[in-house]
Amino acid sequence: MTTSTAAAHKIVRIGGASGFWGDSMVAAPQLVKLGRLDYLVFDYLAETTMAILASARAKKPEMGYATDFVDIAMKSVLAEVKRQGIKVISNAGGINPQGCADALQALAVAEGVTLRIAVVEGDDVSAQMPALRESRVKDMFTGEMLPERVLSANAYLGALPVAAALAAGADVVITGRCVDSAVTLGPLMHEFGWTSTDYDLLASGSLAGHIIECGCQATGGLHTDWEDIPDWANMGYPIVECHADGSFVVTKPEGTGGKVVRANVVEQMLYEIGDPAAYMLPDVTCDFRDVVIEQEVENRVRVGPAKGRAPSSSYKVSATQLDGFRCAGSMVIIGIDAEKKARRTAQAIIERASRILQESNLPPFTSTYIEVIGSETLYGPHARTRNVREVMMRVVANHPQKAALAMFAREIAPSGTSWAPGTTSPGGGRPAVSPLIKPFSFTLDKQALPVAFVMDGERHAVTIPASASDAGADASPPPPPYVESGETLVDVRLIQLAYARSGDKGNLSNIGIIARRPEWLPLLWSRLDEATVGDYFAHLVHGKVERFHLPGTASMNLLLHDALDGGGPSSMRMDPLGKGMAQMLLDITIAVPDSVAHML
Repeated sequence: MTTSTAAAHKIVRIGGASGFWGDSMVAAPQLVKLGRLDYLVFDYLAETTMAILASARAKKPEMGYATDFVDIAMKSVLAEVKRQGIKVISNAGGINPQGCADALQALAVAEGVTLRIAVVEGDDVSAQMPALRESRVKDMFTGEMLPERVLSANAYLGALPVAAALAAGADVVITGRCVDSAVTLGPLMHEFGWTSTDYDLLASGSLAGHIIECGCQATGGLHTDWEDIPDWANMGYPIVECHADGSFVVTKPEGTGGKVVRANVVEQMLYEIGDPAAYMLPDVTCDFRDVVIEQEVENRVRVGPAKGRAPSSSYKVSATQLDGFRCAGSMVIIGIDAEKKARRTAQAIIERASRILQESNLPPFTSTYIEVIGSETLYGPHARTRNVREVMMRVVANHPQKAALAMFAREIAPSGTSWAPGTTSPGGGRPAVSPLIKPFSFTLDKQALPVAFVMDGERHAVTIPASASDAGADASPPPPPYVESGETLVDVRLIQLAYARSGDKGNLSNIGIIARRPEWLPLLWSRLDEATVGDYFAHLVHGKVERFHLPGTASMNLLLHDALDGGGPSSMRMDPLGKGMAQMLLDITIAVPDSVAHML
């Protein structure tokens, strides 16, 4: 690619105003008022969100999109966005992007603001499901056949239609399902003229999107050293200052809380990825292994370019189905032997409810689960709390019939007057019965989906290149072998040696580990091998553990298979997304030489 002199010096400022549907209402006004932005981008969609939107649209045809985008975010900034000439890109369209656009246009008309809104189409594959079942397409993780009925089925589109809509003059681009980073990559392709084969640049732009797609997680949120992050209540939302060579600076609006630090940005790069040499997106296969991330000055972190290769010839499709119903209830137990009392209480609730089902000639519960919050249930054999005197009993049941779980919900509260002394409840009444949404995924050839955008009543087809399948990258060598010094070894906690963050991809959990000092990575690599990590999490993780090296950031990524009890809405655990797994691992002890221990 040839970059003009003007483009080489150009800086594009993009603010990330939403990490999920439900993010803070302060984000958009803060970024618009203080950010000096070219683009304001929003990410709203998770797998569970798509199912919620499908249910909403089934009740009201005009629904099916993230209403917060129009009613809260854009309502608060619309006039100022127009005045400043800020372009807006959002995947708030969900399963009804045109409905989202109509609602935004109505708001604009009411406020006297002229907007050209483009709607990206093509991600909804629900109509193709019968044919896909006929062709015996299977779930890409479990190998199961596709279900007969689905709530939603949407392909993860890329950035090309977003870039095309911007080139056609759109002020706002609304998409349905797309990869989270596409709302950032699209503007960069448009602004810098990056083409569909500029793979290194596309990977770098995707990384910029990946860094800001979770909002404050790039500005101090979820940071290992959380006590060093000031003014949580006034957290700044992230801004990336992007350059034509793919490099960018992560920062935030001046005068806001939070803190942009190198370690936190590296944590976010590792968040929710698998093999860092093959982070697969619709536009590019990214390789983050050699990315260099450095603290420039306070609240400014420079991220060097990534590498990229051709994407695969397929889209990933995320779909959801109704798999019965779920009810989760809780009671607080106080006093001596609180944990024992809580477990016996939960077991009694399940036993009583199961007998009622049997006597009513109803099928048994599909599954049940008990947790005692406050007794380190998730830690399993590593739990340290003993003889705690206040806990929360959590009991969960799944069943094909909603009425069966309504009965189960009714039988939870009587524990407060029937069994263990010290049983109480903070209120809230009976727990609700909710649909149990089961996600599943498969791949679909890109040429099977007609992608387009609609603006000013006209539909514009977008050509998606037929990509060759990714050939894969060379295996990354491990760090230099660690040589034992012969010094006395001292046990220290991993948190003293490393930063960490964990996340999920379905039933997979990943834990990114960053050495606090680059020279410590060989030591960490020698201690945190697959077997050690697998043994530590054996009570939660039922699949293999993989390990990947990222020399550019002196870090590693651990990928834990079959780790989350199905993951997402399928999981019965109180941490279905693996958010706490890094925190758990940071408490493991590592044997280090005495000279290292004295540096801590």
